[in-house]
Amino acid sequence: MATLYIDRSGAELELDHGALAVRAGGELQQRVPLLHLERCVITAGVQLSTGLLAGLSDAGIGVVIVRPRQDRAAVLTGVPRGDAGRRLGQAAMALHGPARGRWARFWVHTKCVAMIRLLRAEAGSGAGRARLALAAERIESLAVRLRRDRPAADAARGIEGAASAAYFEALQELFAPELGFEGRNRRPPRDPVNACLSLLYRLLYGAAVEAATGAGLDPSIGFLHEPAPGRAGLACDLVEPFRAPADRIVVELFRSRSLRKEHFQKTNGACLLGKAGRRAFYESIEEPLERLRRRMRAMARRVARAADRAYLRVSEAGGMTPCGPSM
Repeated sequence: MATLYIDRSGAELELDHGALAVRAGGELQQRVPLLHLERCVITAGVQLSTGLLAGLSDAGIGVVIVRPRQDRAAVLTGVPRGDAGRRLGQAAMALHGPARGRWARFWVHTKCVAMIRLLRAEAGSGAGRARLALAAERIESLAVRLRRDRPAADAARGIEGAASAAYFEALQELFAPELGFEGRNRRPPRDPVNACLSLLYRLLYGAAVEAATGAGLDPSIGFLHEPAPGRAGLACDLVEPFRAPADRIVVELFRSRSLRKEHFQKTNGACLLGKAGRRAFYESIEEPLERLRRRMRAMARRVARAADRAYLRVSEAGGMTPCGPSM
């Protein structure tokens, strides 16, 4: 199964006898059988119909629309199955303070472990390793505090913020000074590294919505992330453990010089990938990104199993007892 990336402005998409056809100026550019397609990622202004979207949905093909300069992606998934009990269990966990706290701590701890792993792997292989090692130690101390104090969800978010700040300060060591990376910035990204991070995080968010929906969960009901208009809280939760692995992909893109400074352009203060850069980016990320998608789907299934147990407890006892992952 494949992911089709479409980043040509003005392209026309249509269903053509069991295939997705991509045309430009009336000329056929690409034709992909639906049987070989798992998702379609659209990153430019294209022409399509509601009939096309319905056909892709019926075929179980996800559509992810990544909008420039925005941190979220619009995601179309297939028709929901009969997962009402599972979603009720998910909501019960989110409303139960102890259960929500356990999940929030789980997401933050898993993210911390991934950040520590990346920093320590890089600390042994180049200049600036002392700074990377110190950041790893700082994040590890925060992870220990998380396990020891077992804070509620809001305090866990504070620990996550402190860990991320230490992490991004050290991550600067892994990129050439000419790239101008001085930590995380967005809306819009102002340097090539942040442009790639923002784009890859949006793709992860789309994958997380797919994973949550595919597991019979409600993507909008999270544990670490508070409910907010336009934000799928559970999808945001699912992204957190995979940010550092995604960062590693970006590190390798620049280290291998698959991407270079000349692949980017500045527009109204935003740093954006040019056409050649987008081609190199999508060609390079698909294989490692698919590995992250598989791991994310497994994580979503773990949440689904806990939601099933929570629903049984609620329906049998008329109340909620703490449930969630163990660390």
